[in-house]
Amino acid sequence: MSVPMAYIGVILIWSTTPLAIAWSSEDAGFLFGVTSRMVIGALLALIVAALLGSGMQWKRRAMQAYIISGLGIYGAMLSVYWAAQYIPSGWISLLFGLSPLFTAVMAYFWLDGEPLTRSRLAGMLTGLAGLAVIFSSSLNLDTHAAYGVAGVLLSGLIHSASAVWVKRIDAQLPAIVLTSGGLAFAAPLFLITWLITQQPLPADITDRTAVSIAYLALFGSVLGFALYYYVLRHVEATRVSLMALMSPVLALALGNILNGEPLTPDVLIGTALILSGLAMFELARCPERIRAYFR
Repeated sequence: MSVPMAYIGVILIWSTTPLAIAWSSEDAGFLFGVTSRMVIGALLALIVAALLGSGMQWKRRAMQAYIISGLGIYGAMLSVYWAAQYIPSGWISLLFGLSPLFTAVMAYFWLDGEPLTRSRLAGMLTGLAGLAVIFSSSLNLDTHAAYGVAGVLLSGLIHSASAVWVKRIDAQLPAIVLTSGGLAFAAPLFLITWLITQQPLPADITDRTAVSIAYLALFGSVLGFALYYYVLRHVEATRVSLMALMSPVLALALGNILNGEPLTPDVLIGTALILSGLAMFELARCPERIRAYFR
């Protein structure tokens, strides 16, 4: 596959995932939606890993990476699926796009990451200003919408903490193996949660719900990761991170066109501030990279 096609594929998957999350839970409940997705996704990932000849590794560091990755998947996905009940799907992509900010701060303290320069701090403050606008808008939208915003932010924090922790473990695992191990650890946790909460099986599942679950299991949980790591191997990290700027715009448009989600002035202002902050934050390294290239 060509790198540009893989790049476009990741953007499309990330952009359509929030709407698919909303549709996968509308008839069956959020817990059934996320549990069925993760169980199917784990089975598919293990099959793909076996077909590619990437057998599972059982060394100590590998097991640690599986556990931390699985806990991250469990916490992040449970939070975002719960939050999707209360906010428009486009907001999920927009708010989750703040994850690079969370990751950079955690990496700075835990991994001796890149310094938080004035430009990057300015980008963070701009993004947080956009978050404040979105949060204010949520208070006017619905009494529970603020909970939805908090749920997505919690999901982003858990995802970022898990990513940084896995990086710190440095198990040197192929991407599909790490994905398979994480999903294999997370899937039983979702099943246990399902049993503890005694959620009934849905009496009827519409075609849209079934297709959304299958789409998320195959594309969101398996193919999306594979394409992302493929792009990451061939494109510098700065350009990969720009996906976080493109996906929310398309996700908001899809939510508005296909799901009738409103785009109020507050939402548009908050979106512009968050995306501007992310751009300032991610592109702050470009001058240094360009100068280093010509040295």
